Formats: sequence, C-alpha cells, structure tokens
Amino acid sequence: MIESVVKLIVPIFSLAIIMYLIRAVKGPTIPDIVLAIDCIGYDLAAFMGILSLYFKSPYLISGAIVLALWSYLLDIYVSRYLLREVRV
Repeated sequence: MIESVVKLIVPIFSLAIIMYLIRAVKGPTIPDIVLAIDCIGYDLAAFMGILSLYFKSPYLISGAIVLALWSYLLDIYVSRYLLREVRV
C-alpha cells in the first residue's frame, strides 16, 4: 500500500519542486520568491514524513519538523524585514 503511494507521490513532488524553483528564479517580487522557497521547504517536509512512514524511521520525522520550522522562521524574518523597509 505505502509503496504504491510513494511511487505515485515522487513524480508529483518532483514536478512541484521544479515549478517552485522556476518561480523562485523568475519571481518578479520578493514575496513571490519567498513563497516559492517556503513551498519547497514544506513540500520537502511532507515528503520526508511520507518517507519516514515508508522506511519506518522516526529520524526522518524529526528532520521534517526541523525543516518546517526553518521555513516558518524564514517567513517571520522576511516579513519583519519587509515591514521595516516599508516604514522607512
């Protein structure tokens, strides 16, 4: 069951990450670039969670949680930077 799910999800996540990378490179504004990088981080965290179920490894879950928190901290940092830039 989980093997067929992983075989289905790998191409979907690969295509999504390629599309996010294109948006991160071509993004016309800073929020577009940040959103694309966030989506890559959250997709990788979800993919690591699925792989942890497939490999029955609790270590991948901890890595996925750290990656998701890092993406969240990136949001906070960039939003504070953009707000500081607007006030000036």
